[in-house]
Amino acid sequence: ICEGRIVKNDRGVDKKKLIQEEAEWYYIDEKLVNYGILIPTIKFGVLIANAGIDESNADGDFILLPKNLEQTTLEIWEYLRKKHKINNVGVIVTDSRVLPLRWGMQGIGITWCGFETLKDYRGKPDLSGRILRMEQNSIIDGLSSATTVVMGEGAEQTPLATITDIPFVVFQNHPPTKEERKNMHIAKEDDFYGKMLTSVAWEKGGEGK
Repeated sequence: ICEGRIVKNDRGVDKKKLIQEEAEWYYIDEKLVNYGILIPTIKFGVLIANAGIDESNADGDFILLPKNLEQTTLEIWEYLRKKHKINNVGVIVTDSRVLPLRWGMQGIGITWCGFETLKDYRGKPDLSGRILRMEQNSIIDGLSSATTVVMGEGAEQTPLATITDIPFVVFQNHPPTKEERKNMHIAKEDDFYGKMLTSVAWEKGGEGK
């Protein structure tokens, strides 16, 4: 809304086409009809529905995800640090998603600034001395899920949440590097759900070209 990313629904808007234009990748499943138009998409490297296009609380229009998301997040982070004269502050921009085989929406971090997003246990022993190989705790998504519970999904009118007393978060004095952003994502072929993700014919959307 702050970026003016609102498309007026004048009955001439093709929602399916709009989703395809906004997505990086998408695929059409004609059987997903129980809740209107529902298209699995990848946007900002995240598997979400309808490229994040939202009709909730939009008065009949379509609200799109921000266009300059990383830059906007950086500007908010720098503003807060300067205004409050503090170093240890982080910013998360969240969206909602569904998880396989579970009812209910959960928050996910779309982008961030000012802290380490993962707590890496790989190469460390567990209680029995077994060396952990895969385990990484997603700090960003855990916090995002908590804030989504507070902010709500309906008419709560709570667009922001503040998180405090989090000693396990490691703050940073620099924006996320390209390597840090890359490390947040897994190739479809290497993903736990890789067999399912690669068994459909993904098409490249407008944001993926």
